[in-house]
Amino acid sequence: MSKQALAYGSWPSPITGEKLTQGSVNLNEPQINDAGIFWLTSRPEDKGRTTIVFQAAGDGRDHQRDLLPAPFDVRTHIHEYGGGSYLADGEQVFFVNNADQRVYQYNFLDEDAEPTPLSPEGNYRYSDFCIDAERDQLICVCEIHREGKEPKNCVIALQLDGSSTTGFNMLVFGGDFYSNPRVSPNGQFLSWLTWDHPYMPWDNTECMLASFNKLGLLEKHLKVAGGYISQSEQRLESIFQPQWSPTGELYFVSDRADWWNIYRYNTGTKLCQLVHEMNTEFGLPQWVFGMSCYGFLNSFTLFCCYNEAGQWRAGLIDTISRHMTPVDLPFSSIEAIHCNDHADTAVMIAANAEQADGVIEWHAHKHQVLALSRMQGQNQSLDKAHIAQPETISYNNSQGQTVHGFFYPPTHAQYQGLDNTLPPLLVLCHGGPTAATKPTYNLKVQYWTSRGFAVFDINYSGSTGYGRAYRDRLKGQWGIADVDDICAGADYLIEQGRVNPEQTIIRGGSAGGYSVLAALTFKDTFKAGASLYGIGDLSLLASDTHKFESRYLDQLIGKYPEDKKTYEARSPLLHAEQLNCPVIFLQGLEDKVVPPNQAKTMVAALAKNNVPVAYVTYKNEGHGFRQAATIQHAFAVEYAFYADIFGFEAGEDLPEIPFITSGEQ
Repeated sequence: MSKQALAYGSWPSPITGEKLTQGSVNLNEPQINDAGIFWLTSRPEDKGRTTIVFQAAGDGRDHQRDLLPAPFDVRTHIHEYGGGSYLADGEQVFFVNNADQRVYQYNFLDEDAEPTPLSPEGNYRYSDFCIDAERDQLICVCEIHREGKEPKNCVIALQLDGSSTTGFNMLVFGGDFYSNPRVSPNGQFLSWLTWDHPYMPWDNTECMLASFNKLGLLEKHLKVAGGYISQSEQRLESIFQPQWSPTGELYFVSDRADWWNIYRYNTGTKLCQLVHEMNTEFGLPQWVFGMSCYGFLNSFTLFCCYNEAGQWRAGLIDTISRHMTPVDLPFSSIEAIHCNDHADTAVMIAANAEQADGVIEWHAHKHQVLALSRMQGQNQSLDKAHIAQPETISYNNSQGQTVHGFFYPPTHAQYQGLDNTLPPLLVLCHGGPTAATKPTYNLKVQYWTSRGFAVFDINYSGSTGYGRAYRDRLKGQWGIADVDDICAGADYLIEQGRVNPEQTIIRGGSAGGYSVLAALTFKDTFKAGASLYGIGDLSLLASDTHKFESRYLDQLIGKYPEDKKTYEARSPLLHAEQLNCPVIFLQGLEDKVVPPNQAKTMVAALAKNNVPVAYVTYKNEGHGFRQAATIQHAFAVEYAFYADIFGFEAGEDLPEIPFITSGEQ
C-alpha cells in the first residue's frame, strides 16, 4: 500500500498519551533464588507506586502476583536517585517503604503475615542489602540525615529478630559514601566500596575488605583495589560491583587498564588477577545502588554483559580457563543481571530495537530465553512499520575527535513526507552527564518519529560505553565539549541532507537540560529547545544540591567557589541575552536534585527579554516524572509548543501552551 504524503511533524500517530504512559511502566532490579523470580514494577496509574512482582519457581508466566498491596511502595530516597531498594531471600523479602523510608521484613509465603519494620523511625535512608546468616542480621548502606549538616553515610546491621527498631549497629563509617556491602560465603569477611568527595564512583573508588571478630565487629581492614594506579600520572581507578564467587573469591570490575574489565582477588594468596581482557566495558556509572553486569551461574561459570561500541552483548566466562564464550541473545541492551548459582539460571532486564525493556529469564543448559514481563503497552497493537530503527552514527567534532550516537528517521506505516521537504530534527541529550543512551525500543523516541520527526540520540563526550578516555573528555569541559559534540552532530546531519536546517530542536532533562540551555545560549545551531528539570545557573547547582552530587562539578568544571568565574562563564542564566529562540521548561515542584528555582529564574530572564518561553510545573513530581497524567501532559504540551513554533498542523487535540510574558513570574 502506498503511503500518503503529509507534512513532516504533522503525522497522526498511533502512540497516544495513554499508550505512552502504559509504556512508561518501569521494570527494575530482577532477582532470582530457589523460591522463584522477583522484580520491581511501577504503577503510573497508581501515582507511580512501585511493587514487587513474584513468580514462583516452576510456575508459568500466568502465575505472577504482586507481593505488596497498596499503600506499600518500594522505593528508597538514598542519594536521591535510590536503587537497591529490596532483597529477596528465600521466602522473605526485605524492602524500603517509600512513605516512611523504613526497612520492612515480609514472609510472603505466610498468608497471615504482614510486613513488619526492622529499622528504627527517624530520618534514615537505606539501600543495598545482604544477609549475614552467621550473625542473623541484614547488612546495608544507611544515610543519616541531620538538620543543617551534610548527611552521614555508613554501613550498618539490622537484627532479624526486630530488635533494631530501637537502634542499629554501625559496622563501617568515616567515609563520605559506601555501596555494595557483601558477606563472603563462609561468613568470615565483609567487602564494600567506598569513595570520598570530590570524586564520583566512576572517578575513584576503593574496594575494601575486613574480617568479623567474635563480637561481630570488623577488623583488619584492607584495600583490595582502587585509588591511585599511578601517583606520578595522577591516574585513578574506578571499581564497580564487588561480588563474592561461590568458591569465596572476591570479583570486581575495574578500569585500571582504561576499560571496565573483570578482576578477582584471592583472600588466601592476597593476589589480584585479570579474569578476561577486552577493550569493552563490563561496568556502568554507578548512579543508583544495586547495578549489576555479571553473576555466577555455578561455582566456575560467570554470566556477564558488556558494552561494545554502544551495543550490549552477553558472554559466559569459565573462571578456571578465563576464556569467554559469547552468548547470542536477541538484545542490544542487557543490564541488572542476577543469577541463581544453584540452577544455572540468570534473570536480567533486556531490550532490542523492536522490543522494550523486559524481565528476561535465561537457562544456561537449555540456552532458553523467556520474557517474563515487558513494559506494558509498548508493543501492543503497534504495527512494526511504525517503529523507527536506530542507525549507528559516528562523526568528528570540531577537535577532530570521534563522537557516537543513534539516528532514528521519521517512520510511519501510512504517511511519508511531502516531496522535496526534509523532516525536523530533534536532538536528545541524555542526563548524567556521565551516562549513555542505548539503541533500544523506546516509546519516548517513537512518539516523535511517528509524528514525522527525525531523532538523533547522542552519546556526547563524557558518555560511558566507549572507555575511560572517552568518559574523561568531559573533565573540566562540561558546557564546552558536550555542546560542541551536539552542535557538530546536528551540522553533520544537515550536511548529509537528512534534516531540515530551519527546524532543528534540542531536548534534554537534568544534566541534558543544561546541555540544551548551553547550546541554545552559546551557539546558533538550534531553532527551539525543551529543558526538562534542567540547570540554568551552575553556581546555584554547586551551592544547592544533595550530597551525592555536591562535588560532582569539581570534576566537570572546577572547584567552587575558587573557579567561580568559569561557572559564571558557562551558566546560561547569566548570559540569557544571548538566547533568542523559543524554549519550553517542564519542572517538578518537588525536585531535590535540580530545585525548581533553576527553571523559574531562567524563565523570568527569557520573558524579560521577550523571548517566546513556556513554563509548565507539576505538583508532587520530583526529578523525573512518574505519574501517568504528568507524563501524558508533558509530552502533549511539548509537541504543542513545537507545532506552534514551526506551524505543524497536529493531527490530534493538544493542550494550551502556558507562554510566559514579562512580569508574570
